[in-house]
Amino acid sequence: MRMLYILDLVGVAVFAISGALAGIRLGLDLFGITVLAAVTAVGGGTVRDLLINRHPVTWIANPTYLYVILAATLIAILGAHALPNLHYALLVADAMGLGLFAIAGAQAVESQGHAWIVIILGGTLGGVAGGVIRDVLSGIVPLLLRRDIYATAAIGGIFLYLLMKRVGVPRSWASVIAMLAIVTVRLCAITYNWQLPVLATTTS
Repeated sequence: MRMLYILDLVGVAVFAISGALAGIRLGLDLFGITVLAAVTAVGGGTVRDLLINRHPVTWIANPTYLYVILAATLIAILGAHALPNLHYALLVADAMGLGLFAIAGAQAVESQGHAWIVIILGGTLGGVAGGVIRDVLSGIVPLLLRRDIYATAAIGGIFLYLLMKRVGVPRSWASVIAMLAIVTVRLCAITYNWQLPVLATTTS
């Protein structure tokens, strides 16, 4: 369980940074940046906890998560000026948060003995919800609804995690490999503009 806790904290920090960078990019004030960082960081975990009926939700039960958010937001604010491309930095932070939260979420659902398909769905929702809230508040179409390979990367990574565990790979190794797979696929999709195919329709 300690590894799950560490994954959660790191995921919160990375997503807080992505939310803060989004706020900075939008020109928000300090309060607005902090709010956007916070909802991005805890949105996915809150959805995950509600899905598996965990009460109180993690960040309410353990204020450490809030301190991590504040620290990560401060780091983003202080370091943003040194980033050559704020938008790309946001996407990289988001990719890392997706990988961490998807696997952490999958493990949280798995710990309650749910079926594999529920684990995949719960982990994916936990991984993408924070980014969706951030994008909605930022006034842009969420990555989840675009052609970008986003949620599908999380689904594939969680499936890989479950498959590796099934064939006897230790949980810690399966977690790390699956997270790296999600982040790698997402970063490749950003770099090489990988997109999902669109079903073309014709009208007469």
